[in-house]
Amino acid sequence: VEGIVPDFLTLLHGVIDSPDIPLNVSRSYLQADGAVKKIASHISKKVSDKLEELFKKDRADFEAKWDDIKIFIEYGILSDEKFAERAKKFTLYKTTEGKYYTMDELTEKITPVQKDKDDKLVYLYSSDAEAQHSFVNAATTKGYEVLLMNTHLTSHLVGKLEQSMENTTWARVDADTIDKLINKDEKIPSKLDEKQQEQLKPVIEEVVEKAKFNVQFESMSETDQPMTIVQPEFMRRMKEMQAVGGGGGMAMFGGAMPDTYNLVVNTNHPLISKILNEKDKTKQSEITKRTTDLALLSQNMLKGEELTQFINQSIALI
Repeated sequence: VEGIVPDFLTLLHGVIDSPDIPLNVSRSYLQADGAVKKIASHISKKVSDKLEELFKKDRADFEAKWDDIKIFIEYGILSDEKFAERAKKFTLYKTTEGKYYTMDELTEKITPVQKDKDDKLVYLYSSDAEAQHSFVNAATTKGYEVLLMNTHLTSHLVGKLEQSMENTTWARVDADTIDKLINKDEKIPSKLDEKQQEQLKPVIEEVVEKAKFNVQFESMSETDQPMTIVQPEFMRRMKEMQAVGGGGGMAMFGGAMPDTYNLVVNTNHPLISKILNEKDKTKQSEITKRTTDLALLSQNMLKGEELTQFINQSIALI
């Protein structure tokens, strides 16, 4: 009955025993009755108390069950403020390495290393550790913790956490290069000056959709990828929230936000210098196309005819 059992607890089975509800009443009477509203609150509290008890009694067993129940806990956190407050004691956050932390434990763990130049604590997460492996690896190599957050409610949950936690930000690992996500203001000298970057930009724009990709140059380590495709955190999160409802004022986009990405060019990678210095325009275009194809492939964005051509060209090279 709507109004008695909270929506996020509809998976529960049981009997409510209460002497305060008269037997012969309509559903509308039940929904308007003050005692019924107290019952709904009581059910929520009883469930949170039980979950906390299970967590404290046998944490290992609770962790083993977490992946199966977390979607309901997240729904409860988003829909019931009182439940959200009580859930802080037992809500777990799983890392890509399979470790579980409460929010307090996680914050204590990452505070020494994951603060940016503005002293803001940055929480990193991944929606698919395998698909985003290169981004996850770049973060964990630096000693950062990456959470695995992969439910339909993740974007809404992340938004709520950002609002309720002071001086923090949340970012998916593929939203930008790791040095941009946690900006320590450590400058790496660039091998390409501004003039060379301006010279190279139209060469790259010729082989990608200008409306879809924004070409950016960044001074990174020589061992980082020559080109990386990222989607800005705000744009991607708004799209995901819109997909599951609650996208807010997205009508200005005609009901759907366009897919836009940043193509980040590593100015220190030898391959980028090779593209710049190549005199043969045809060969320059071929190298540029293959390099951008690799960036697309790493994000599972190379499909159809372009993927077939890439495979055939690679076979020919071998």
